[in-house]
Amino acid sequence: MVEENSTLYIVEPLSNSFRVMYRLKRVLYSGKTRYQRVDIVESEDYGLTLLLDGLLQSSEIDEEIYHECLVHPVMVTHPNPRKVLVIGGGEGSTIREVEKHGTVEKIVMVDIDGELIEIVKKYIPWSRNSFEDKRLDLFISEGREFLENQSDGSFDIVILDLTDPVPGEHAAGLYTVEFYQTVYRKLRDEGLMVTQASSISHTSNMFLSILKTVENVFPRACCYGCYIKSFSSMWGYVVGSKSALPPDLGKEEVDLRLRERGVEDLKFYCGDVHVSLFKLIEVYLRFYKGEARILRDLEMIGR
Repeated sequence: MVEENSTLYIVEPLSNSFRVMYRLKRVLYSGKTRYQRVDIVESEDYGLTLLLDGLLQSSEIDEEIYHECLVHPVMVTHPNPRKVLVIGGGEGSTIREVEKHGTVEKIVMVDIDGELIEIVKKYIPWSRNSFEDKRLDLFISEGREFLENQSDGSFDIVILDLTDPVPGEHAAGLYTVEFYQTVYRKLRDEGLMVTQASSISHTSNMFLSILKTVENVFPRACCYGCYIKSFSSMWGYVVGSKSALPPDLGKEEVDLRLRERGVEDLKFYCGDVHVSLFKLIEVYLRFYKGEARILRDLEMIGR
């Protein structure tokens, strides 16, 4: 945060060469957990906003766009998702969206930062109730270690709602080919995984590298994206699947599955949007090209 004429601003790096600045109304919470700095602020443009290590993670104005796009494309693609694993997503909005699907019998959430979860329960209202769902098992643990200790074929869906892949940081090992190989083993026969995949427009090299890494492990993979105003970017997602992919579904089938599963209170996602997510990415990638490489443990976590 910086102060100018008694007014607070956030200056946020979106890449090595690009910064954005936005004005704050007030700071509700500022402190450090064992793993990261946490700021909860009210922004003039974005409303209530969560920042981790100075980077915007979620905001009142469009968190539903981000989380609905992360969760529902893979959920509707699976014919009967009963057991879902969420790694990360400490804010609670990711599990909130999973909980809307009537087929789900068990949700396992794993986050490394239990202190963060308690902070957001206190200050962020939009996902507070998601932690009360009886289908939820919450574990405070490192996600990769937790997953390695699960039985093969344990999950129908794995959702990775992580901080960005910065080499050496605590989430870096959750974007490598070795980690995705573990995800593959823990998925059931029709299983899918989805990961947030950073900015298509500002960090296209990383976005394309995540896609290439997932393609190296899964028999089928795809990517998609949508514009998130509070991220100042077209944001990317990558899917790996043992069977069906989200683009296989037309809008009618998406809407039918949402109705059959009793999914309600969606603010952004629907059959029309589903189809558009995959059409848009084809166009955007004509403009935002980059160098794709396979991400490995040696590069990302030094071993």
